[in-house]
Amino acid sequence: MSEPSEALGWRSVGDLVGDHADAPVALIGAPLNERSLTPGRCDMGPRALRSVLPRLSTYDVETGLELDVRVHDAGDVPLKAVSPADAFVPVRDAVRAQSHRALTILVGGNNAITRPGAHALGLDRVGVLTLDAHFDLRDTDQGLTNGNPVQALLDDGMDGQRISQVGLAPFANTRRAHEKAKAAGISVRTARECQEQGLAAIVTEELERLSGLCDAIYVDFDIDVIDRSQWPASPGARPGGVSVHAFFDAARVVGAHAKVRAVDLTEYDPSLEVGDLGSLTAGRWFCEILSGVAAR
Repeated sequence: MSEPSEALGWRSVGDLVGDHADAPVALIGAPLNERSLTPGRCDMGPRALRSVLPRLSTYDVETGLELDVRVHDAGDVPLKAVSPADAFVPVRDAVRAQSHRALTILVGGNNAITRPGAHALGLDRVGVLTLDAHFDLRDTDQGLTNGNPVQALLDDGMDGQRISQVGLAPFANTRRAHEKAKAAGISVRTARECQEQGLAAIVTEELERLSGLCDAIYVDFDIDVIDRSQWPASPGARPGGVSVHAFFDAARVVGAHAKVRAVDLTEYDPSLEVGDLGSLTAGRWFCEILSGVAAR
């Protein structure tokens, strides 16, 4: 057995993750890959994230923060060859089982995990914030996919005013989806707004808006919101998305908000990696979420 990195003079974020019953944060893998409109290997995401954590230090040289937030690793939900419909109960129950913690981090897997994750917090009390290039408002009459979790939540009876969508990209969506969002009362913030006003500032605004309407907030980080030149490991990413630096800043803001009780990371496909850019980006996102929690 190899020595823990702490014993070698390098304290890594991986050292914070383990079987920690009293930890304030839980990590759950949700390797859902079926019924994806963009076929790939998003099921590899949880393993890729965990594997990179020993390479990340707990020390933030920019702020002087030394991360010391323990994370209980609750393992992966068994989702091999499972459809989004059949994944609903096991994903919802896995997140619900960690609801006594300050925050649950759900790592996908494709974007269909967002619906059961939000349900775990209680559909009548939760608000949902998505960082996503797409509306995810495709009709559900042909079944659940990674392209319709927001529509599925509306179909479930969720009030659209308790949904905020941030980072929507031009020439990546339909007029019909936009009109559906507006009709439902969803707050729509485009990629251009994020670039001009700052992603973290817009996320802060939307978290405060949702806070006035909800007891708990669920945040979906669909990683294809990042500019494709900085994030090739997602088939849905487009040129002109938000910068990776802005994405990290927004993650810290989300982690710090007391009403955020669960977050997910979706649409990360390690099979599309260029070097280890994707895993290191996902790992840094994890660090920023924990840094936010440390500030609560």
